[in-house]
Amino acid sequence: MSIKYRLTLMSFLQFFVWGAWLITVGNYWFATKQWSGAEFGAIFSTLGLSSIIMPALTGIIADRFLNAEKLYGILHIIGGLFIAYLPQVENPGDFYWVIFGAMMCYMPTISLSNSVAYNILKNNNYDVIKVFPPIRVWGTIGFIVAMWITNLSGNKASANMFYISAFAAIVLGIYSFTLPKCPPQKLIDEDASFAKKLGLDAFKLFGTYKMALFFIFSMFLGGALQLTNMYGDTYLSEFANVPQYADSFVVKYSTIIMSISQISETLFILAIPFFLKKFGIKQVMLISMLAWVLRFGLFAYGDPAGGLWMIVLSCVVYGMAFDFFNISGSLFVETTTDPKIRSSAQGLFMMMSNGFGAFFGGIISGTIIDMFFTHDGKRDWHNIWLSFAIYAMVIAIAFAVMFKHKHDPKALENVTH
Repeated sequence: MSIKYRLTLMSFLQFFVWGAWLITVGNYWFATKQWSGAEFGAIFSTLGLSSIIMPALTGIIADRFLNAEKLYGILHIIGGLFIAYLPQVENPGDFYWVIFGAMMCYMPTISLSNSVAYNILKNNNYDVIKVFPPIRVWGTIGFIVAMWITNLSGNKASANMFYISAFAAIVLGIYSFTLPKCPPQKLIDEDASFAKKLGLDAFKLFGTYKMALFFIFSMFLGGALQLTNMYGDTYLSEFANVPQYADSFVVKYSTIIMSISQISETLFILAIPFFLKKFGIKQVMLISMLAWVLRFGLFAYGDPAGGLWMIVLSCVVYGMAFDFFNISGSLFVETTTDPKIRSSAQGLFMMMSNGFGAFFGGIISGTIIDMFFTHDGKRDWHNIWLSFAIYAMVIAIAFAVMFKHKHDPKALENVTH
């Protein structure tokens, strides 16, 4: 099997593990277990806490001490065991700690998978800008396939979603040990400082105005992403509470409707090389932020009947909103940081977007929705989504004004060297 096909399989399984439960866990939480919304926000904050603690640390380990592909495999196997235990948990407090353990293993593998793919592609003389997006798109396809399997097998509110995820995680963990070796770079001099040997010099990136702003906006956009993951499927499923929509396709197959978002991703991932080279990093990221405004605004006014087109269009727009920041952001880090700290820098990017962003997005949104948008046990989805749209608009305006970056096509070309 060729290198590209092997990395494609890795990407597929990486996001299959997540897609099997991430979008549907709200249904399991609210409908099956009937636990509270505030506690649900805390559950999603584990993605954030894990991304704050682990990706930078695992990036340092991969840069200095252990082959990246081996570390990647170990984390998936341990994480899969945590996920497999979730169906045994009978209270939200214990659920929190078990899923926290699973996320401590899973979240750093997102940035590690990028580092492994970049390393292997470069070692085999591939053009990363051209070759990586089509590989990464199979991660999105894996996410979609997992969502469809969960929904069509009748498990969108069942504990079986966790068994599906756990099986894929353990298979991926074992498979990763067969990938080409990605040894530590060990480019640090023997007489370097203790902090530098540990890779902590990567945190100096915050001392650069442009990089600091990039990481801060990564945090804000990470919060927006978690809002969609937390509440999207639950929002569609709760149309069942409205008599005229109770038997609609949207209610029965909410996860499949949500998967349009990931199908859209596959198209926009393939468009990234063109947009990056044509418009540059700043414009692509700004387009992403404006797409988040549309994502939330269309959800606010959509419904399963006459407003179905808005729900579908919102899902289509999501592909641009997600990909244009996450993939281009990863490539931005790859093109603007020293090779000695790139794995660590990718970890920092993940820490800010899926770390602090997810943490604050989960905790704050869960509390605000319970306090201001929940009445007699019913959520006011129209105003929930409108408030999210306003949040995204403020971020977009601030980014357009504050982030200064000159488009340099040659810098993107250099990522392949």
